[in-house]
Amino acid sequence: MAVHELFSYLCVADAQAAIEFYCKVFDASEKFRLVEPGGRIGHVELDLGGTTLMLCEEFPEVDIRRPDPARGHSHTLHLHVDDADDVVARAVAAGAELAMAPRDHFYGERSGTVIDPFGHRWNIGHSIEQLDPEEMQRRYPADACD
Repeated sequence: MAVHELFSYLCVADAQAAIEFYCKVFDASEKFRLVEPGGRIGHVELDLGGTTLMLCEEFPEVDIRRPDPARGHSHTLHLHVDDADDVVARAVAAGAELAMAPRDHFYGERSGTVIDPFGHRWNIGHSIEQLDPEEMQRRYPADACD
């Protein structure tokens, strides 16, 4: 078996609003969408710098539901960009909740975290130094919870 690609596939309450947010904040572009006769958006593919992000609206009849941030987050999407501070600021200006302001981390990245208006958690970062895993591990205990 060979894995060829891995896609993030997010469920949102309002796919059109999500498309607009991701295009505005992350410079995504829409590749295509599939819409049911009743108007529910069943599938959208967005291009984020050569990576595909898939979206759909809720399908409660088959237990596909948007996240409930009040219950915590089961996953985080990690987006590597040129300037984390700028992208986090753009996300917040567009309606995301700031969960962690951008800062430098022990593993050689500056990053911050936002919860987008659709309940998905994004860690947005950029590299500040190249470290091997041994150096990251050496630094880990001193900075793990900061």
